[in-house]
Amino acid sequence: MELPDTMSAMVLVGHGGPEQLVWRDDIPLPHPAADEVLIEVGASAVNNTDINTRIGWYSRDESDTGWSGESLDFPLIQGADCCGRIVAVGAAVDPRRIGERVLVRTMQAPRVVDGVQVATTLGSEIDGAFAEYVAVRAGEAFDIDSALSDVELATFPCAYSTAEGLLERAGVLAGERVLVTGASGGVGSAVVQLARARGAHVVALTSKPEELLALGSDEVVGRDLAGLDDDIDVVIDLVGGPGFGRLLQILRPRGRYAVSGAVGGAHVDLDLRDLYLKDLTVLGGTFYPREVFASLIRRIEAGEVHPLVAATYPLAELATAQEHFGRKDFVGKIAIEVRST
Repeated sequence: MELPDTMSAMVLVGHGGPEQLVWRDDIPLPHPAADEVLIEVGASAVNNTDINTRIGWYSRDESDTGWSGESLDFPLIQGADCCGRIVAVGAAVDPRRIGERVLVRTMQAPRVVDGVQVATTLGSEIDGAFAEYVAVRAGEAFDIDSALSDVELATFPCAYSTAEGLLERAGVLAGERVLVTGASGGVGSAVVQLARARGAHVVALTSKPEELLALGSDEVVGRDLAGLDDDIDVVIDLVGGPGFGRLLQILRPRGRYAVSGAVGGAHVDLDLRDLYLKDLTVLGGTFYPREVFASLIRRIEAGEVHPLVAATYPLAELATAQEHFGRKDFVGKIAIEVRST
């Protein structure tokens, strides 16, 4: 396959509003290092992290950092989700991988720079999939056999691996009652499906009850959590904010609370009596072991989880897609088509 010298991409040129997203069609084609593969991107998707990174939300001060706490290098190509095909490989990679259809792990194994491990997130510390091509380490590109389209598959990597990682960390078992906040969002709807796949009883906190029941939730509740009192085994919280204290109160003794989101507010009120008198466990979830992503691939191939594509936009309309994403008036994910099929 003859490859071009340049590619088109949506480039983030600095922290700020949508005006910081600049369309370019003269980006040099990435050349894979010895341990890397070059992927022709079929599709990506929009995630909270794309917008959080753009506006500098991860920074606790004025340093404007990314996931890792380190300052970002601009220009940067974002895009935490990636589905595509391998079109070239580095010198140390088996050339038989050319042609493989792959999903790329978002939260990748740390890189070692000058003897120090550095967090590596697709579209943050390294260029991501808001481009026609992306180069990643070969071990982070997972072969997948699925009849789903690239657009459908691209909705899985970031949200569903985060969900699977949270459920794994919390040790969710069959028969346990699991409450999911933000259940209509990308990660929330993934948690609903993946918790059901584990045999858990899912209680969705949502303003879209009909959609969440259709998705597979066993129960739905509103923000007042009416009817719940010391009968939840695990809370998967993707919202944060003022509801935090009540979530601890509805947990059974020795219950587990796992969090991977703070769109409702990063600062919460904690009554330590709720925590220690019931022997609760509090867990944070961002990075996850490699096996979590491998497990997700198997679940996709087995049809245990399903894509929820609320809308699809071409890459050149990324800013419009992010504006739609911000309205939160949908269930699932906003997909980004990079290569027309």
